[in-house]
Amino acid sequence: MTTPKKIMLLGSGELGKEFVIAAQRLGQHIVAVDSYNDAPAQQVADEREVIDMLDGNALDALVAKHKPDIVVPEIEAIRTERFYCYEKQGIQVVPSARAANFTMNRKAIRDLAAAELGLRTARYRYAASLEELISAVENIGLPSVVKPLMSSSGKGQSIIRSTSDIENAWSYSQSAKRGDITEVIVESFIPFHTEITLLTVTQKNGPTLFCPPIGHRQERGDYQESWQPCRISETLLMEAQEMAEKVTRSLGGAGIWGVEFFLSDEGLYFSELSPRPHDTGMVTLVGTQNLSEFELHARAILGLPVPEISLMRAGASAVILAEMEGNMPRFSGLEEALALPGTDIRIFGKPSARPYRRMGVALASGDPESDVEAIKKQAITSAAKVNVLCEQRK
Repeated sequence: MTTPKKIMLLGSGELGKEFVIAAQRLGQHIVAVDSYNDAPAQQVADEREVIDMLDGNALDALVAKHKPDIVVPEIEAIRTERFYCYEKQGIQVVPSARAANFTMNRKAIRDLAAAELGLRTARYRYAASLEELISAVENIGLPSVVKPLMSSSGKGQSIIRSTSDIENAWSYSQSAKRGDITEVIVESFIPFHTEITLLTVTQKNGPTLFCPPIGHRQERGDYQESWQPCRISETLLMEAQEMAEKVTRSLGGAGIWGVEFFLSDEGLYFSELSPRPHDTGMVTLVGTQNLSEFELHARAILGLPVPEISLMRAGASAVILAEMEGNMPRFSGLEEALALPGTDIRIFGKPSARPYRRMGVALASGDPESDVEAIKKQAITSAAKVNVLCEQRK
């Protein structure tokens, strides 16, 4: 007989919400933590807490209060060095304390991937000040991409196309970063034709498994649409799987990973790695796979078997964005959006909105051999019919 685990979820956004639902369906007890109250995952969790997760003492106190069996980080802005202490206390950290520390900081994961493991990446430098950024751009060349070492969903990311862009890029990186690290990574711009996420599942007692590749398109560093499967050659797919297995094996632990790659005319480049469900993987909510990325994450964390991952349908997702700032968001156009055959809508339940904030997602699907481009257009059309309405903040 298996005793239910108490899982502490650190970060309670829309990805966390779907994970909570998946874990509860397996009989688990969830404590959802975030920096504000009524975050999406808190709305469905068994318990909730509101703290600043960059306050290590507050985080320690919360762990001591709830005594979780498992700690699952969902965001970057966490005092992750505390995770090593939790592991010593017998708490399972997902995927592992080492993995969480490395992947929550772009510097650690890039140095591991490029310098230690020899994966092919863009040329890169680091900068901790405007002056260092100017020097790094001179070394890397134009165009170049600037990203805070700690951020998510493209926050703080920009492309420098001329030297006149450097100062604005530095200012934006500092205003939009997550956490308290000022340093940025400066990368050479890769002229890629396709960007994919390879969802990778590491298990406690089983082989590493891979989901069918997911293609996606970004604006402002944040994904706008994703589709599965993304048709790539068998040779490139095998190369991506080998690179994903190499880096996840080095980091250790069990769970799902979002491993991102650029596909260019020169070949495959490793881009980034997330040790948790990936936003582009929300396409799996429409049944593209026999198990969604959230169900896979829950099974892997709990040590439950994942015998196989099978493609069941072709699908696509398109984000629903807010256009204004305000509270108590409401949504119009749902009837029209859902009238399209093969579509579905997920509203995340965020208590406030701001321009470009992701408030929901439209999903579309078809048979496995369907034209993915047509399904993607269907998801985009459905998303465009939904409008976010808010009470203006006073």
